[in-house]
Amino acid sequence: MKFARPREAATSPLLTTLKSTSSTNHLLLPAVQASSPSCPHASASHGRRGASYSPDPHGFGNSRPSSGYRAADPDDPLEKIRAYGKQVEDYIEIYSQPLRPHLPAIGRFMIVVTFLEDALRIITQWSDQLWYLQRHRHFPWGISHIFLIINVVTMLVGSGAVITKRHTELAVGGLLGVVIIQGFGYGLIFDLNFFLRNVSVIGGLLMVFSDSMVTRKKLFAGLPSLSETDRRKYFLLAGRVLLIFLFLGFVISGTWSFGRAIVSLFGLVACGMIAVGFKAKWSASFLVILLSAFNVAVNNFWSVNSAHPARDFLKYDFFQTLSIVGGLILLVNMGPGGLSVDEKKKNF
Repeated sequence: MKFARPREAATSPLLTTLKSTSSTNHLLLPAVQASSPSCPHASASHGRRGASYSPDPHGFGNSRPSSGYRAADPDDPLEKIRAYGKQVEDYIEIYSQPLRPHLPAIGRFMIVVTFLEDALRIITQWSDQLWYLQRHRHFPWGISHIFLIINVVTMLVGSGAVITKRHTELAVGGLLGVVIIQGFGYGLIFDLNFFLRNVSVIGGLLMVFSDSMVTRKKLFAGLPSLSETDRRKYFLLAGRVLLIFLFLGFVISGTWSFGRAIVSLFGLVACGMIAVGFKAKWSASFLVILLSAFNVAVNNFWSVNSAHPARDFLKYDFFQTLSIVGGLILLVNMGPGGLSVDEKKKNF
């Protein structure tokens, strides 16, 4: 005789466990739904939450008013100056746009024009140059000829190389050598006005060097070297600082007047801005206009008789000033470089 097992005994332990778990979840589910604000089935509690919704339920927000950046006050004098400066920069950018592709060529030509004029003057005044070197500088007969020939050849070849952008590094080095040996050869190295002008010419040559700098192989592979970008930054810094020495020479020389004081004040401010690289393009454009007007008004050699001794000096100053204006034009075209306030402002 067989006896049937009770239903509870016939149930497997796995089914018993599942049933107990299901019943437990069923009992816990309403409580979880009622307590969870994100559950869509919490009817009464969810309805009340919608009416009092807070965008910051955890209290992480800052309810205090912000004391940080505020909108610029249009009546602030500094804001008016900034707006005017920005407007001037925009006008310069607009009106210089047709000339922008030609600015490098114009700047390079104007920088070397003083060397071309000097070479032509030596050729046309050959006997006078020899007489001066032999009589006043005590050059021996053959050395004076070699001195003049080296100067003429270097200036002509170097100027042509700068204009055509061929072997610019060698050309700039040769022209720098001419500036130095002429200062000692003609005995003008200790003349302050001559020294400041030639320092500015050197600054213009450094701008040419920066404009056409190319990657070169390392001369010494085992030694650390600067990258092309770093070299360009340092040459641009040196070039733009040396360019302003001409204006310093203008400030400390000549007779003073009220107009001269005003021009000197504005010019010195522009020179300082160029040196630190703040609004450098605007400042360089201002000095281009100012020096060009000064050059035409003061160094007007064409109004002096050709037999007058002052004509050669005015002509020399005129073309040297043109060279420095050419350096400023290259600064307008290239910008002040990485070591400047303008460049730092772009990074912040």
